[in-house]
Amino acid sequence: MKLCGLQKTTLLDYPGHVAATIFLGGCNFRCPFCHNSGLIGSDAASLFSEEEIIDFLIKRKGILEGVCITGGEPTLAVELESFIRKIRELGYLIKLDTNGYRPDVLKKLITEGLLDYIAMDIKSGREHYKKAAGTGDLKIRNVEESAAFLMENRIPYEFRTTVVKGIHTMGDFVDIGNWLEGDSQYFLQNYVDSDQVLCPGYTSFSDSELKGFLKILKPFLPGATLRGESF
Repeated sequence: MKLCGLQKTTLLDYPGHVAATIFLGGCNFRCPFCHNSGLIGSDAASLFSEEEIIDFLIKRKGILEGVCITGGEPTLAVELESFIRKIRELGYLIKLDTNGYRPDVLKKLITEGLLDYIAMDIKSGREHYKKAAGTGDLKIRNVEESAAFLMENRIPYEFRTTVVKGIHTMGDFVDIGNWLEGDSQYFLQNYVDSDQVLCPGYTSFSDSELKGFLKILKPFLPGATLRGESF
């Protein structure tokens, strides 16, 4: 398991909790707008040992409440379950960020009571999912299976879409609304360019355009909202 980064304290990554965020290397998607492009490939450098992370968390007990595990795509790590169990034994809440492409892993972690919160990326409407995920060999049923399982409300969760001009269209949000219709917590977050983006050159939508997408979603997802500094 490649432990490629550690944010020692965050008030944003785990809603309602003071947390640390652990970044795992490796991903099965190649989203062109990915901000963590340095964590995607098999050559991502591991900067911490598991023992170093666990020692840090032991020292931070009583200060931190939760641990966010993100990537890359954490569900690719064979050692993920055993790693989570070790963190769990320290009394921490666990939030997992995922693209939902490995429903088998997600289901096992949830049914065994190892997760407290899931944030799953919805990359696009299903017709354009391959473009948004940056891979032609994508089985959308895997993503659909994960989303459906989360919508059974076994644990708190959220869906979220990073909205990128040149990737997303109005039709994507019509499809997402129909697909995820119900009481799911759903966030739209605007793309922000940076020098870490996998494929530079994309731009963000205006606030008014984002609000237009939100208006499309609201009849299907009443809890849909905009996330970001400009809102």
